[in-house]
Amino acid sequence: MALSMSVPMRRTAVGAVHAADRFSPALAASLAAPVFERTRPARQVRHGEQAVHLAASRERLALPHGDGVLYEWGSGARTVLLVHGWRGRASQFAPIIRELRASGCHLVAFDAPAHGDSGGRRTDIRSWTEAITRLHLKYGRFEAIVGHSLGSLAAMAAVRDGVSTRGVVGLAPMASGRYLFDAFADGMGLSAAAAAAQREQYTRRVFPHAIDPWQRFDSIAAPLPRDVGLLLLHDRDDREIGAAQSELLHAAHGDRSRLMLSSGSGHVRLLAADRTLDAVSAFVDGGVDGVDRLERGEERTVSAAA
Repeated sequence: MALSMSVPMRRTAVGAVHAADRFSPALAASLAAPVFERTRPARQVRHGEQAVHLAASRERLALPHGDGVLYEWGSGARTVLLVHGWRGRASQFAPIIRELRASGCHLVAFDAPAHGDSGGRRTDIRSWTEAITRLHLKYGRFEAIVGHSLGSLAAMAAVRDGVSTRGVVGLAPMASGRYLFDAFADGMGLSAAAAAAQREQYTRRVFPHAIDPWQRFDSIAAPLPRDVGLLLLHDRDDREIGAAQSELLHAAHGDRSRLMLSSGSGHVRLLAADRTLDAVSAFVDGGVDGVDRLERGEERTVSAAA
C-alpha cells in the first residue's frame, strides 16, 4: 500500500493516472488501484537475517483470504508476536528476535499472504488481523505484540477487537487506516475526486458489508484498552510514514504510552537500531515502567547516537 516500485514504473503509472484524472476521476482511481495493492516482488531475506530465518520452525498458516507462513523461535513462557508491514516479511525482525530470544522469550511471526515465502499475488489488511486473531487462539495472551508500519495498525485493531496482550510496540506506525489512502493519493498526485473514488472502490471491494470499516482502524478515535501499554518508536527521517503519526498516537494514549523519536534510521533500518532493541527489550520485560528505567539509565545503555 505504498509506492514501492522502480522509478520508471512509477513514472509510467503516475503519468497514466494523471492523464485519466483530467477526464475521469473514477478511471484514474481504477488505474491507481493495482499500484496501491502491489505486493510483488517479494522482499528477499537479507544476509544478516539468514541465520534467524533458517533457525525458525515453520508451518502453513491457513487464513480465510489466503494462506501465510507461521514461524516460531524459542520455547519460553512469554510469547511475543511480531507483525511485519506491507511488502515486509517476518525475517526483518531478526535483530529483535535475537535480542528477545536471548532473554528467554518465545517468538512468533508470520509472512502474510503474498508476502515473503507465502504464496499468492494479492492480499489486504484483513489477512493481518485474521492472522493475529488465529495466533491468539493458538497461543493465548501475548506478552507483547510488536508491529512495524501496517503491522502496527493491524495489531492495534486486533487488540481492540479482543486479542489479549500486556502491551503493543509500534515501530514506524500509522495512527489510522485513512493515512494509507491519504499518503498514497499524495504520492500519486491524485485529485481530491480521484482519491475519494480510489478509497471508495477499495473499501467497497474489501469490506462490502460494512458501513464505516475504517473506524476499526482508527487508534486516535478508539485508543487501546486502558490496561494495554504502548511503546512508539519512529524516525524523524522516515519517508514512508511521517513521525507525526506516532505523535498523534502518543497524545491519544496519554501516560500509558511512551514515544521515542530518533534520526538517521528511516523506515526499515529502525528495526535494527540499537535504541530500538534496547527499548523493545525493556518494554517486554517491564512495560512502560521498564522504558522509563531505560531512559533514566537504570537498565541497558542507549546508543549515544539515538
